[in-house]
Amino acid sequence: MTLMNTQVKTQKEAPRENGSRITSSNGTLIRADKPMVPYIEGDGIGPDVISAARRVIDAGVERAYGSRRKITWLEVLAGEKARQKHRDSLPEETLKTIKEHIVALKGPLETPIAGGQRSLNVALRQRLDLYACVRPVKYIPSTPTRLKHPEELDIVIFRENTEDVYAGIEFKEGTEEARRLIAFLKENLKSEVRQDSAVGIKPISEYATKRIVRAAINYAVRNNRKSVTIVHKGNIMKYTEGGFMRWAYEVANREFKDKIVTEADLMKPDGQYKGVTPPGKILVKDRLADSMFQQLLLRTNEYDVLVLPNLNGDYLSDLAAAMAGGLGLAPGANINFETGAAIFEPTHGTAPAYANQDKVNPTSAILSGVLLLRHLGWKEAADIVEKAVARTVSQRRVTYDLARQLEGVQPVGTSKFADAVIENMQVI
Repeated sequence: MTLMNTQVKTQKEAPRENGSRITSSNGTLIRADKPMVPYIEGDGIGPDVISAARRVIDAGVERAYGSRRKITWLEVLAGEKARQKHRDSLPEETLKTIKEHIVALKGPLETPIAGGQRSLNVALRQRLDLYACVRPVKYIPSTPTRLKHPEELDIVIFRENTEDVYAGIEFKEGTEEARRLIAFLKENLKSEVRQDSAVGIKPISEYATKRIVRAAINYAVRNNRKSVTIVHKGNIMKYTEGGFMRWAYEVANREFKDKIVTEADLMKPDGQYKGVTPPGKILVKDRLADSMFQQLLLRTNEYDVLVLPNLNGDYLSDLAAAMAGGLGLAPGANINFETGAAIFEPTHGTAPAYANQDKVNPTSAILSGVLLLRHLGWKEAADIVEKAVARTVSQRRVTYDLARQLEGVQPVGTSKFADAVIENMQVI
């Protein structure tokens, strides 16, 4: 699986601080054989899973390349660790370091519910303009699942990262800002909103929509995927999500005309396609967001690459992860495809009740590391780690979240699971 649409060249600059920076030039990722990669441990279970992931990634790189390649890890702070040291949850120094080094690995960061600070995860994506949240979901054989045919699940979700309700433009009920906005809507736009309402704004732009759709179709082309599905709620939100659908088709038809066929053209009774996608073409279609939940469950094998606005993408990616066995297995990447900048992170939360217990599943963090390796162009190491994870799961050497769904299986801890994955690399 290749996430980047840029070329990868070898870094020639001299090493610094026991490692070289990854840089990019005119959309080309310039990698080093011994790069420095910043990492954020995160909150709650973050230190457990990121520590395990780093060990596994390092072992995979060593197994693939010996001493020729190595990652030098550089810790940067965010979340509780940063608050304790800097009284700032997201220090400017952290943002600066990630910008300078292009690629980073991150653990989950705590986000208060219904109050408190805004999400640090969202802030990182927005501040660094990592507009594409890419979440591959593929069933790992032997994983316990509720699906009848889990082997059909192999999708990649492209979720727009910077807009929609996640833009954070909202105001608490009873505040001066909320009252003024409600009054403006009534007086200027003839739109009635109850006075005791909290209010928010849902921006979806042509610019942001087109670049996420462009990234999704480019990915489908490079990786020989069969279809791209635009997921939206344009029947109700006609100008925001309806705009998302319209602009998505504009990108497909104008920029990829020779590579795609739309479902509408495919199904024309008097058309040339007779309902069959021509060889070498990618089918572009759209589905309503609410319907898509049922479609993914009941017609799993009809879907491949999905592209969605921010909130729908969040919901649907969690459903897909559950179908594959849970969030503990689901990797994630946040990427700017124009610059190559990227942060790789597990898709689950901080689970503070399990912090520092060496208990939770590190697979999501490990597979996020696999995406990082592929982003660097280190395919051999990525393949080794991915195969070793699958082999470990097939041996039923799993953490409690999977063990409790398997009869007669005793769970292993976070570090023991990482040990088992590293052990399995030796026979791959």
